Amino acid sequence: MDGLTHIDENGNSVMVDVSGKEVTERAAVAEGTIRMNREAYTAIVTRTAKKGDVLSVAQVAGIMAAKRTWELIPLCHPLALNKCEITFVVDPQRMAVTAACTVRVSGRTGVEMEALTGVSVALLTIYDMCKAVDRYMEIGEIRLLQKSGGKSGKFTRPV
Repeated sequence: MDGLTHIDENGNSVMVDVSGKEVTERAAVAEGTIRMNREAYTAIVTRTAKKGDVLSVAQVAGIMAAKRTWELIPLCHPLALNKCEITFVVDPQRMAVTAACTVRVSGRTGVEMEALTGVSVALLTIYDMCKAVDRYMEIGEIRLLQKSGGKSGKFTRPV
């Protein structure tokens, strides 16, 4: 089980003890994409979806989810986030929306899970708000783009 920090020597799940770690500035960025039909895409970009302004609601949902990651993902630590930002890029060529979540914390553990959770829930919210016009939407390409801070240092996904 070498390298797996959430497994003890007996193979049991454990929450990592971070009490001895130094408090450092940590950050993470994750992104993901949702593809849809023209009707759903148009409703999003023109802000005419029946349930309201899809991207504004998805933005708040993603931030709320990132803040509550510890309640959703077993063994995650509760973190007081310094910053959480959800941004969107719309792509008319692909009829897609790409969401990005940036999270920062001063803490003893990283915020990769918070960034991944934030972007995932933002995309799920878009699906929920547009499913009446497109049940074939596809969510994918959810991935960590970068992280910094802590013992393992900096990670940047190659382009």
